[in-house]
Amino acid sequence: MKRNAYVFATACLVGLAGALAGCSSEETANADGEQVIRVGTQNDYPPFAFADDANQLTGYDVDMMKAVDEQLDGYTFEYVAVPWDSMFLALESNKIQAIADQVAKTPERQEKYLFTDESYFAAETVIAVKEGREDIQTIEDLEGKAVGALAGDSYTLLLEEYNETAAEPIELKYSESGNPSEILQDVQNGRVDAYVNDPIMMNAVLEKNDLGVEIVGQPLVNDDMGIVLKDEEKGKELKALIDPILKQLKEDGTLSELSEKWTGGDYIPE
Repeated sequence: MKRNAYVFATACLVGLAGALAGCSSEETANADGEQVIRVGTQNDYPPFAFADDANQLTGYDVDMMKAVDEQLDGYTFEYVAVPWDSMFLALESNKIQAIADQVAKTPERQEKYLFTDESYFAAETVIAVKEGREDIQTIEDLEGKAVGALAGDSYTLLLEEYNETAAEPIELKYSESGNPSEILQDVQNGRVDAYVNDPIMMNAVLEKNDLGVEIVGQPLVNDDMGIVLKDEEKGKELKALIDPILKQLKEDGTLSELSEKWTGGDYIPE
């Protein structure tokens, strides 16, 4: 790919119906004859994927995909904003053909979807609480308390799995908006006791919105993130092309540079 193509699909931001109706499912080619691959990502998950002041999708995950696209002959990427709760359905229905949205490689997801072998980011999972609160430091401290959650993400899955054997289940409060910043505002306002997610994203939101919320305790788990593709012939073809490129971008330092640019640290797994 010698040039990138971008699309900010605002129709994809208004829930499931908009996400699926606003994005064509037919495969297309650009003027250079390159096949267009629609890459789904969120528009409200800084610094990984978000809309900038010009309403363009940007962030680490988007820049990572642009770097892959520069080396990918015969294909061009378009970036489509899709709400998290519609992301996998959009992939299954071919409204998008790839996901780059900090998706952890969980066993459950790997049974259903195709992930790149090469991971492009190593993320932590931490707890955030209202500033000054001292009774929550570990996942055990969350038992019996209200915790903000997004349905289907790896952080929520961790808590759901914990509840299966917990002495007192964590009360998961699922967000209707699917917006992490609103959940962090709920933490500050006392609507929920805590939120579990990635510290880099949460710190970016806390700084931008000047919220009285802080990260506490030690990381609960570490996850490797991969590009998600549909588990079919086309997805396998793309995976075979993308994996060597990701490996090259690790070895030449490109991903480390992007990680430093967007997160202030090098979080690239070996």
